[in-house]
Amino acid sequence: MKKALIQAASSLLVLLALATPVLAGEIAVSAAASLKEAMNEIAERFEKLHPGVRIVPNYGASGTLAKQIESGAPADIFISANEEWMTYLKQRRLVSASDTLACNTLVFAGGTDRKVTDMRDLVALGRIAMGSPKSVPAGEYATEAIKKAGLTQQLSGKLVFAKDVRQSMMYAERGEVDGAFVYRTDALLGKRARILFTVPQQLYPRISYPMALTTSAAGKNEAAAFFRYLKQPEAVSVLRKNGFTF
Repeated sequence: MKKALIQAASSLLVLLALATPVLAGEIAVSAAASLKEAMNEIAERFEKLHPGVRIVPNYGASGTLAKQIESGAPADIFISANEEWMTYLKQRRLVSASDTLACNTLVFAGGTDRKVTDMRDLVALGRIAMGSPKSVPAGEYATEAIKKAGLTQQLSGKLVFAKDVRQSMMYAERGEVDGAFVYRTDALLGKRARILFTVPQQLYPRISYPMALTTSAAGKNEAAAFFRYLKQPEAVSVLRKNGFTF
């Protein structure tokens, strides 16, 4: 009887092992720069749940990351700050079906003492930072907002283009510009620079962060597990804490 019980228990353990694959190895995540703090914390929590796994993040402008993946850079998960660069990789069959991770808001932040409460006040400022619209979604959103506000000509000589949204915020923090177009989540990290106003939503498209597994990650259990974890309550709570919305 005792022997039968031991054999049954052993069989059960084998079945459980087969049903729940052991996760081990590295997961390469290419994510928009604005996700850095939140993603680092989420990765740390996931690694504690799965000691054999290590998340290897790569943060930058969404366009830059997409081009890196296209060139063969290692990436299991891609998280963009807009749909455009996700579509770019989908058209090249480099990512699978995408899902939305979170949303954000465009704001204008700075340390200037001047009264800046809406888009019209920007005309009186000197230098204004924003991400390069060629590769930085925050720069694309800002460009659209400036255009719809009818300020393209008035601001054209004032704009300073940055490699990503974090560099834009850094310029504002250092006082190298009067202010910068950044995401609310970036502005909340500021010490010297603060949110001067929220850009009206009707001036730019809704900011969402699509995420997808890359085709090179097909069959990689740990990457699929982390992808699912990003939608779990624990990960969502971290994103909310960092200012992201849903």
